[in-house]
Amino acid sequence: MNLFDILGPVMVGPSSSHTAGAVRIGRVARALLAQKPIRAQLLLHGSFASTGKGHGTHQALIAGLLGLAPDDSRVPDSFALAKEQGLEFSFGTCTLRDVHPNSVLITLEGAEGGRLEVGASSPGGGRIRVFQVDGLDTSFSGELPTLVVHNSDQPGCVSQVTGVLANRGINVATLQLNRGGRGGSAVMVIQCDQPIPQEAAGEIRALPGILRVSRYTPTEEAAQ
Repeated sequence: MNLFDILGPVMVGPSSSHTAGAVRIGRVARALLAQKPIRAQLLLHGSFASTGKGHGTHQALIAGLLGLAPDDSRVPDSFALAKEQGLEFSFGTCTLRDVHPNSVLITLEGAEGGRLEVGASSPGGGRIRVFQVDGLDTSFSGELPTLVVHNSDQPGCVSQVTGVLANRGINVATLQLNRGGRGGSAVMVIQCDQPIPQEAAGEIRALPGILRVSRYTPTEEAAQ
């Protein structure tokens, strides 16, 4: 346990899990969408659903979708900001299996027509865990530079993607694979030790069988 675990992150309160973590979930979802979100449906699970209103979870999630940081004083006013910036949103509840009680399933539509579904949890201390992307299981924290690659389930995709990273001197820290079914859609989640340049993401995007590439860094800059 370190000092951050005890004190939690710098944030607009009241809760590191229900507020700061919720902002981070929204920011990660925005980055993975890789475009400005214009519509969002947020389904809250467990404690997020039962106590979220009292902890400001709803405002925090929307603040993250707008790109605000956990310590931004505008977090409590995110609903008004969303109206100003043209983000339509709705909340509901859901029951998810085998996830942390502080969890949410977010469906996004972007200004350029992109769509994304992200499931994520906030276990405490401002940390998060993304457990699902577009219906496929994942597990990453956003603490390392991360590449999420949607691809057709065909031979050679993994080696080509990791080859691009290796040629650029980018070391793979973890690599997760999941697929909807043999020969169907698949997703790779690649966490790296170095930042992933836009050019590398573009090169991967041009490979055969690659459907979509989202890039995320710990500074939560907009994915390209």
